[in-house]
Amino acid sequence: MYLKKISLFNYKNFSEANFEFDSKINCFVGKNGIGKTNVLDAIYHLSYGKSYFNPLAVQNIKHGEEFFVIDGEFEKNGRNEQIVCSLKKGQKKILKRNGKQYDKFSDHIGFIPLVIISPGDRDLIVEGSETRRKFIDSVISQLDSNYLQQLIQYQKILNQRNALLKYFALNHVFDKDTLSIYNEQLNGLGQTIFEKRKKFLDDFIPIFNKHHQAITGSEETVQLVYESQLFEKDLLTLLQENINKDRALHYTSVGIHKDDLSFEIDHYPIKKFGSQGQQKSFLIALKLAQFEFVKKQSGQKPILLFDDIFDKLDETRVEKIIEMVNNDNFGQLFISDTHPERTETIVKSTHQSYRIFNL
Repeated sequence: MYLKKISLFNYKNFSEANFEFDSKINCFVGKNGIGKTNVLDAIYHLSYGKSYFNPLAVQNIKHGEEFFVIDGEFEKNGRNEQIVCSLKKGQKKILKRNGKQYDKFSDHIGFIPLVIISPGDRDLIVEGSETRRKFIDSVISQLDSNYLQQLIQYQKILNQRNALLKYFALNHVFDKDTLSIYNEQLNGLGQTIFEKRKKFLDDFIPIFNKHHQAITGSEETVQLVYESQLFEKDLLTLLQENINKDRALHYTSVGIHKDDLSFEIDHYPIKKFGSQGQQKSFLIALKLAQFEFVKKQSGQKPILLFDDIFDKLDETRVEKIIEMVNNDNFGQLFISDTHPERTETIVKSTHQSYRIFNL
C-alpha cells in the first residue's frame, strides 16, 4: 500500500498544490514555516479524517477562504483507492472513499494504516493522562472497529451519568436506582475496554523495548507501565464505593477514563529525569513499535511520516533508524527536514528509491 499522489486546495498555507510520490521515500525540504509539515498533516488527514496538529477543523482552511479539499490516490492490494476529505465553513466535514461518503468517520479508521513521528509527540510526555490514553486507543482502534464503538458508547454513558450527578446536586435529590443503571452499563463496557487495553500493552511493550534498545544500543533502561484502577477492583465495585465522592464532585471519579501510561527511565518519570535526546529516543521507539504492531496485526505496512525528527538526535541514533528503514520492514516513508544536504545524505544511504521536494 502506498500514496501515489495528493492534491491540496486551500489547505493551511497552500492555495493549490499537487504532488506525485515515490512508492518508497519522499522528502520535503525547506525553511521553517514553508509548509513541509502541512503536507504531512494532509496525508495524516486522509488516514484519520482529522489533523494531527490542529483539532479545530475550520482552522485548517487557508486564511480568507471558505473551504479546503484534500484529494489522495492510494494503491492498496492492487487497487486504486481515492480518499477525499473536505470542509466548508459552517458545514460538517466530509470524507469519501471512491466517491462514496462515509456516514461515520470511525468506519474509515484503519483502512489507511499510518504512523506519524513528530516533535508534537512530546505532548505524550508532558501533557496529562488523556493524551496517553488517546495514543493507546488510536492504535487499538486502527485494528478493532468494535473497540472504537465501545469507547464512543462508554463516553456517551459517562456523560449521562455525570449529567445525572449534577442534576442530583442542583435539585438536592438522589435516585439510587437510576444511577445503578448507568453503573451497570459503564461496568460492562469499562471491563471490556480495560481487558483490550491490557492485552494490547502485553503485546506492545516487548516490541517497544526491542525498538528502544535498537535505537540506543541498549544503553538505557526504560519502562512503559499501564496504570488502571481496574487492576484493584472491578468497575462496578469502584463506582459503588466512590458514590459519595462522585456526588460531592458532580462527576465520575473512577473508571477507564482515568487510565494512564507511565513513561519511565530507570523507574523514574522520563518527563523529569530524561534528557531531550532520551525523551526523543523514547518517543521514536514508541511510534516504531506502533508501526510494527499495526503491521503485524493488519498485514499491511503502514505509511510512516517522519516530521523533523533528525534534529536533537545524535548521528549514531539517526544511523540506527536508517538501518531499520533499510531492512525493508517499512513501506512508504515521508520525511520533512530543514537541511536539504542532510536529508539527501540520509536517504542516499538507504539505497531505496526516493524523491525530494524543495518547498
